[in-house]
Amino acid sequence: MLNKKVFNNLNISEIEFGRIKNIIFDLGGVIININFQNTINAFRKLGLSNFETLYSLKKQSGLFDLLETGNIAPESFYSEIRKLKPNVTDQDIKLAWCAMLLDMPEKHVAMLKAIRSNYSTYLLSNTNAIHIEYFNDYLIKSFGINPLPDMFDKLYYSHEIKQRKPNASAYEAVLFDSKLKPYETLFIDDLYANIDGARKAGLYAYHLENEEISDLFDK
Repeated sequence: MLNKKVFNNLNISEIEFGRIKNIIFDLGGVIININFQNTINAFRKLGLSNFETLYSLKKQSGLFDLLETGNIAPESFYSEIRKLKPNVTDQDIKLAWCAMLLDMPEKHVAMLKAIRSNYSTYLLSNTNAIHIEYFNDYLIKSFGINPLPDMFDKLYYSHEIKQRKPNASAYEAVLFDSKLKPYETLFIDDLYANIDGARKAGLYAYHLENEEISDLFDK
């Protein structure tokens, strides 16, 4: 069950807290470990020294927005990057782009499976087809199978639903598709902009800072 730390952070009544039936989790920085500097360093090694000016968590160029809303295919993404650095291959770009993706701790898998006895759980991630293919391969190699279906009732990826956080339409797409009531739903993310977006969409939202998701639940 969600613990008092979450209750105190949300600053809501016990009745409101008790109404929470659904939890929507972010992926990167919440469920899995990521390091954006790894991707910046990898592109620098390919000779693209200004990658960080093109991409950041707070402000992305149109290219990355198009990729994460599924409006361009991976092949188009590779071609656009190659305009900046002509002599790199698709595989070079893929490995540099995916270098930010690290591991998914086994304790997160166990915890998310366990809390489904008390809550309906969902995943809402700003991501793209390249990252998901790479990460799914990692999961199968690490766990033997992809554990995500046993961790969540449903997965929502921005490139599949054509909507990105913190736009209200991203949260609304999840609420509508899974028939969730916003006042019964908690959203957890490590980026405040996404928390703010969730609150504007009517959800309760918890900003995960310098802690792990396991800290939010009773043992």
